[in-house]
Amino acid sequence: MDLCNSTNGTAEVVNKGPTSKILISLTLSLLALMTTAINSLVITAIIVTRKLHHPANYLICSLAVTDFLVAILVMPFSIVYIMKETWIMGQVVCNIWLSVDITCCTCSILHLAAIALDRYRAITDAVEYSRKRTPKRAAIMISVVWTISIFISMPPLFWRHQNENKDDECLIKHNHIAFTIYSTFGAFYIPLALILILYYKIYRAAKTLYHKRSVSRITKEEMNGNMLPECMDKRSKSNPALCPPEKSYSEPSTEGERMHITIKSPKSESHREKSWRRQKISSTREKKAATTLGLILGAFVICWLPFFLKELIVNVCSVCSVSLEVADFLTWLGYLNSLINPLIYTIFNEDFKKAFQKLIKCRHYL
Repeated sequence: MDLCNSTNGTAEVVNKGPTSKILISLTLSLLALMTTAINSLVITAIIVTRKLHHPANYLICSLAVTDFLVAILVMPFSIVYIMKETWIMGQVVCNIWLSVDITCCTCSILHLAAIALDRYRAITDAVEYSRKRTPKRAAIMISVVWTISIFISMPPLFWRHQNENKDDECLIKHNHIAFTIYSTFGAFYIPLALILILYYKIYRAAKTLYHKRSVSRITKEEMNGNMLPECMDKRSKSNPALCPPEKSYSEPSTEGERMHITIKSPKSESHREKSWRRQKISSTREKKAATTLGLILGAFVICWLPFFLKELIVNVCSVCSVSLEVADFLTWLGYLNSLINPLIYTIFNEDFKKAFQKLIKCRHYL
């Protein structure tokens, strides 16, 4: 989001040497290509894989589309602007670029909040929400996200037209505190607060769910263990087929996987060993959930918080300023989130992994 170039005071541009320009250009171009490729892979996988046709994945697909637009419509112009150190494409292209930049970056952030809300409803109200979780509802959520993003991004452009703009620069100069608060809080701070609250509640709910299922399994094992000896005593008097020596059952996990548990006899494992095994499995799942949520929140905060802190401080503090090099770095740190998003939201999903493998194999044979 090129609002980071819209400071009320910036240091003079330090001319870059030829070697420095080449390295920066190659690095940024590589990031843009990787962002384009990975988001394209996510979009293609969801479209061609029937198993991924689920309302929850439609939000991820829309997020990938948004990040794909950042990669092809925002990053290339930013690279040219940084390398040339001046805007050479005219004010019409500048207006289009800024509008796409602000809208897509804001939309990407709001998608993360929408995905968090969807996951929160799915885990806290699973039965009722499973009926409401339809493609139509997903489409409505996506439409709302894009609408809010447009309403947040339009005022900066309107404000830009009220100020004098040089032909050799493409940025938004804003020195009004109310405008700064509106744009930064609407695009980041409010979504950040919502995401933190929702993922905290998701983790607490998942932890409670794991413990309940662990207790339920242990209770079932105790019942089976108490009934099994009686059954074995009566085996000589009854049909052995009605009293099998092994009993098994399956319990679905929140990740969609199924765990098969076989109980051979009450003597094979003590109650303490079974309880310890269940606690270990529950602990492993809690750690995995915590790791996933930590990566999601960590990547989001690391990529966007420095940029929006700078944006708020510089535009509220009249004597504060940053160099254009720092501004460009913070801008691209935010853009980097568009590369990380498809990795984090798909890498822990087995269905996505299998779909990616199939796509890569098909491309290999082609």
